[in-house]
Amino acid sequence: MVVLNRIYTKTGDDGTTALGTGERRPKYDRRIAAYGTVDETNAAIGVARLHTKDALVLDAMLGRIQNDLFDLGADLAVPERDGKAERLRVVAGQVERLEHDIDALNDKLAPLTSFVLPGGTPAAAYLHVARTICRRAERMMVELAAQPGEPVGAAGIQYMNRLSDFLFVASRAANHDGAGDVLWVPGQNR
Repeated sequence: MVVLNRIYTKTGDDGTTALGTGERRPKYDRRIAAYGTVDETNAAIGVARLHTKDALVLDAMLGRIQNDLFDLGADLAVPERDGKAERLRVVAGQVERLEHDIDALNDKLAPLTSFVLPGGTPAAAYLHVARTICRRAERMMVELAAQPGEPVGAAGIQYMNRLSDFLFVASRAANHDGAGDVLWVPGQNR
């Protein structure tokens, strides 16, 4: 259980922040940036959800994802050391559930004949914003994992990769099951 009695601690005034292990790192550290961008993804999904309240199935999926993203932030905030998984980790089951949700939404969509421009309904537009932030978070996690001594769980990276796919499919679902998609017309303005 998390208990937050005080919101400000002043411990970050020197430009550092603490990992879940207690280790202090500069606020620009790759690990801090990675889980900060996961948090940014979560916030963007929260904004999208302002427009999905009438789409109960989609909104429930997004709510589960927001919780998963907190799990991922906790996973990243406590790097695994010496093979010990002493803290909360994203697991394969969360990735599999996301794949199931992608398939459930995608089954209702017509195949694409062109790339989709970000837009359409407000929900779709915000889901596209969340998708691009998610892709950035994934890139940051992969970059972090490539650094010596900076472990990142494979399931966490897989989760973010699937999440960007989910957000794309969800944007199409929010565009009246693809009927409201804004399609790219190559060379239209030449």
